[in-house]
Amino acid sequence: MPTINYPLIELPEGTNFDLCYQIFAEQLSAINPSVSDFMQLHLPQLETTELQQWLADKSISIDGVQATTQSPVSAGQTLCIELKQHFEQVVNCQWLLIWENSEIMALYKPELLAVSRTTRNLHNTLIGLVRRQSPYPNAQLLHRLDIETSGLILLAKDSQSDKKWKPQLAQLITTKIYHAIVKGVPDWRQYDCETQLAERLDSEIRCKMYVVDELQDRAQYRKPKQSRTLFKLLKSQGDYSLIQCQLFTGRKHQIRAHLAHLGLPIVGDKIYSHEGHYFLKRLASTGGLSPADYSKLGAKNHLLRAVHLSLQLSDQMQPLQIDCASFNPDITSELYLV
Repeated sequence: MPTINYPLIELPEGTNFDLCYQIFAEQLSAINPSVSDFMQLHLPQLETTELQQWLADKSISIDGVQATTQSPVSAGQTLCIELKQHFEQVVNCQWLLIWENSEIMALYKPELLAVSRTTRNLHNTLIGLVRRQSPYPNAQLLHRLDIETSGLILLAKDSQSDKKWKPQLAQLITTKIYHAIVKGVPDWRQYDCETQLAERLDSEIRCKMYVVDELQDRAQYRKPKQSRTLFKLLKSQGDYSLIQCQLFTGRKHQIRAHLAHLGLPIVGDKIYSHEGHYFLKRLASTGGLSPADYSKLGAKNHLLRAVHLSLQLSDQMQPLQIDCASFNPDITSELYLV
């Protein structure tokens, strides 16, 4: 599954945005359902009159043909509602269903797709796309992945399943493995990294996590927590390596912080490589980073992917193993070069 670098640009002001919904038979409970009936399923918080007002000034089409709020809908059709003067950051929307049962589904999330709404993307997020492109308009995230991280993520199909599984997520996911492409070649085949991680009060980057240094003033660290990651070297190629990362705890930025601490920053990591220079530059610049900047980083996003989940669905069942493709075996093909 090769990395695709989608352009991080906003559509020009004045461009309209099509909010498109796939229509599934499971969603059509009403007799002779209309556009209004279908949209009530996706916007249940709106009263009928509020929904009609929301739709009133928007162009509606079904399979490309102009429609109204009272037009009939049927399974297999695509309903699009044009949001005028709305633009979003261009992202990779090609999520994939990897596995499902009656309550849970495991998806592949592409890199640079936020799992939920951001200031730049209200609709083209993983949860927004799943709710519009699957039979599950009330799907819920069971956990999260960073926007730049690709790979496996679990969702509940409805609110009832979310309430059932989210409180027991630690028992559900028994093994979680990531792959990372790093700059550098380790002098070990396997390394068990166990440290305390915490934010630092004196850090220029507020969200950055640091390995606690016992020789420094602990008052500078905010709420240190124990963390453990088991690393295995899978392959080296030139100045780069592919590392397997098994999480035993789930601290913020754990893999990224641990690898940086070991002198093996993940390629493309704006916070944990180059001392955070490119993260700070992107914050300060209205134009973002340049192609030359991305070339120095090695990628437009950090090359970290969740590739394996082991699920314990019941005490009577053997753990279920779910996998997705890793990075290209030719490590250099994943790099951004100009």
